[in-house]
Amino acid sequence: MAKAFVFSLCLLLVFNGCLAARQSQLSPQNQCQLNQLQAREPDNRIQAEAGQIETWNFNQEDFQCAGVAASRITIQRNGLHLPSYSNAPQLIYIVQGRGVLGAVFSGCPETFEESQQSQEQEQEQERQQQQQQQQGEQGRQQGQQEQQQGQQGRPQQQQQFRQLDRHQKTRRIREGDVVAIPAGVAYWSYNDGDQELVAVNLFHVSSDHNQLDQNPRKFYLAGNPENEFNQQGQSQPRQQGQQPFGRPGQQEQQGNGNNVFSGFNTQLLAQALNVNEETARNLQGQNDNRNQIIRVRGNLDFVQPPRGRQEREHEERQQEQLQQERQQQGGQPMVNGLEETFCSLRLKENIGNPERADIFSPRAGRISTLNSHNLPILRSLRLSAERGFFYRNGIYSPHWNVNAHSVVYVIRGNARVQVVNENGDAILDQEVQQGQLFIVPQNHGVIQQAGNQGFEYFAFKTEDNAFINTLAGRTSFLRALPDEVLANAYQISREQARQLKYNRQETIALSSSQQRRAIV
Repeated sequence: MAKAFVFSLCLLLVFNGCLAARQSQLSPQNQCQLNQLQAREPDNRIQAEAGQIETWNFNQEDFQCAGVAASRITIQRNGLHLPSYSNAPQLIYIVQGRGVLGAVFSGCPETFEESQQSQEQEQEQERQQQQQQQQGEQGRQQGQQEQQQGQQGRPQQQQQFRQLDRHQKTRRIREGDVVAIPAGVAYWSYNDGDQELVAVNLFHVSSDHNQLDQNPRKFYLAGNPENEFNQQGQSQPRQQGQQPFGRPGQQEQQGNGNNVFSGFNTQLLAQALNVNEETARNLQGQNDNRNQIIRVRGNLDFVQPPRGRQEREHEERQQEQLQQERQQQGGQPMVNGLEETFCSLRLKENIGNPERADIFSPRAGRISTLNSHNLPILRSLRLSAERGFFYRNGIYSPHWNVNAHSVVYVIRGNARVQVVNENGDAILDQEVQQGQLFIVPQNHGVIQQAGNQGFEYFAFKTEDNAFINTLAGRTSFLRALPDEVLANAYQISREQARQLKYNRQETIALSSSQQRRAIV
């Protein structure tokens, strides 16, 4: 009897523990009792040597409900955003400019390397230059020979070093690109364009890939970075000279920076990397006042394929071939091709090209979508995206997000936005402006109408194949109902029900009645 009692007690404790764990997992969903939403600009700014990083307060109720955090990164010309990784999957949209992005997948080979032919060409060019110098200054031949010997030794050493310059794939990025970065994958970016490179980052902190808490964390691998979300309840960065762990006598043995290397013992780090302690201290960011974004001295020279018109045309042909292959497979995404191997994951897709639009109305605007069918890595990250461009007074059909939250960033222009909850209350009724961000929770009704300046936006979706249900237009909820159901539900005549169903022949991008009257 006692054994049965003990067994029942243990079973009860296990059940209560599982129930508590389940409730803790569902706690973010229980935070979605929202009475008011607001379009916001960033709350915090970190000024760097060659740019700035701005973040939104992720402790706000709408961010907590969606389980996301967001930042905006501006990199000046010739600026390098130092390598870092995050505890959550990231989706990055390039708002402006162009540059290079590198993502490091541990264990994958370095597929970008200099060829022997290019090295021989460089050596031949140097030999020709030396011969020209010798012919032009025969009077000082002996002195020149000594100088040339010193010059020849240095290039040979540099060439031997460059011959070993192998690294993982780098990717060209430009305005309109969407880049997916898995949790724990380090990446860096460099602005080699002629204007500022601006990107908006979404951190999906409620993802299953994040095994920590729902605070966004950036782990930098270089520099002396500041905490990007510090004002929002994160720990203060360690000050220069502060003892790392409080153990006596270790202040001189460990770095005093804020990157990952700085926490290791300097001697131990030097042994692990097989370098001297001075190099180890440089990795730790000691005596380095630069933070996340640094300015490159000269030009950042690394192995990358040349890019021109032919390459762009080749990429476009590749995209067309991919689309044809997907259609031949009945619209199913490819899961066994080269792009699905771990080391060659396709991380980016451009949705800024007007020709790529999935929905287009010549009087309202266009919408482009990106999901796991277009970019298979999104299936793992459980994220998708949408980019919209609406003309003046154009309307995005009233709708609700069926299976995802929507985090909307205003790229340009302005719009009136209304969001309605389950009680029929407008918890957001605001004119949103360029640079602001707002959240539309799952299943909440939303309508958007572009202002006089038009309306361009980018929306992050917290599901890899997000979709909506519309309340107006040819494919709407109203169009699918029988006339009699509409007449009885809304206390209108059958004729009015027919007008309600068939007055709109557009689908999602709707022209306003003012535009239609002006055209007539």
